[in-house]
Amino acid sequence: MRKRLLLNLRHVPEDECEEVLDLLARHHIPHYTTPPGPFGISAGGIWVCEIDDMPKARALFDVYQKARAERCQAARAKAREDGQEERFFTLWAKQPLTVLLMILLSVMVLMIFFAPILQLAQL
Repeated sequence: MRKRLLLNLRHVPEDECEEVLDLLARHHIPHYTTPPGPFGISAGGIWVCEIDDMPKARALFDVYQKARAERCQAARAKAREDGQEERFFTLWAKQPLTVLLMILLSVMVLMIFFAPILQLAQL
């Protein structure tokens, strides 16, 4: 068995993973998944079992990715038109404490980064 990685599962939503697995099953392409590692080093993946099936799997996956991208872009455009798109102020209204903490954390990181530069400038 010569296997090839079709999809690394890092930052892949659960529904996309399920749709890709279903796509491979519907086209009778032997595959398996590997789970993510316990410490987040490995993200897991979807593997095609036979190297000869890889071109067919890749072609199907490319068509799927294009269709998914179009669906997601259409959903985002609709949300924008309906005023449902999440923006800074909508997030502020939902979770003001979280937003405030993130702003403070960002300012602290910038201060830590620029402190040595400002000390050198004073010399």
